[in-house]
Amino acid sequence: MTRNERFSVDGDVVVITGSSQGIGKVTAEVLAADGANVVVSSRDQEKVDAVAEGINESDRPGEAIAVECDVRDRDAVEALMDATVEEFGRIDTLVNNAGASFMAGFDDISENGWKTIVDINLHGTFHCAQAAGERMQEQDGGGAIVNFASVAGTKGSPYMSHYGAAKAAVVNFTTTLAYEYAAHDIRVNCIAPGFVATPGVESQMGVSADNVERDTVKRRMGLSAEMADIVQFLASDASSYLVGETIEAKGLPAIEESHEV
Repeated sequence: MTRNERFSVDGDVVVITGSSQGIGKVTAEVLAADGANVVVSSRDQEKVDAVAEGINESDRPGEAIAVECDVRDRDAVEALMDATVEEFGRIDTLVNNAGASFMAGFDDISENGWKTIVDINLHGTFHCAQAAGERMQEQDGGGAIVNFASVAGTKGSPYMSHYGAAKAAVVNFTTTLAYEYAAHDIRVNCIAPGFVATPGVESQMGVSADNVERDTVKRRMGLSAEMADIVQFLASDASSYLVGETIEAKGLPAIEESHEV
């Protein structure tokens, strides 16, 4: 196997939750361009249909199917994994990308609001990892699970205590599950992005991918394609010695002008 081949996901089957837009959508497109067969899913069938159609009508060698799935619903998650195996025969990589948040001071977060964010970000990750892991253990060759956390879960973030708590749990879950699944040749790792120019960030902060400056290493905002590159690395043989780790993809933090060098 050549060095470049170690980074390839050609022929792999990849399930990507929350892939109707943003990081999930771009990841599906990037992996399909390298020959992976991708299963795109979200709570909106119409939106993921459009993503799959766009991939299948392009010149990308990988194929795509769309499956509606609310990761909070275990039956829906099981149906997602069954549809994947029925269509492609196996699951090589699960990308737990589905997530949600809203900005609010801690005293203004209702119990329902707290539970909703934790349910999507943490319980959804649990449902998908367990369902995909069960199927990976039944097949030859193991697999990979890539969880998405956030720097809000590693450093803390004001006005996002519910989201930060859930993502912090995902970081710990990643390390713990990696120990258990290593015996089944399933590698579990995590990505904790900083601010990435997704539709969700644009709605809250007014910054889109169209106005992100990319001419310096000191980057305040990332791009979905940059997260997709890390996903491909973690799904490929190139990351074979990376297990139970969380990669913080965040560029340089903001610092005072007087301290810059």
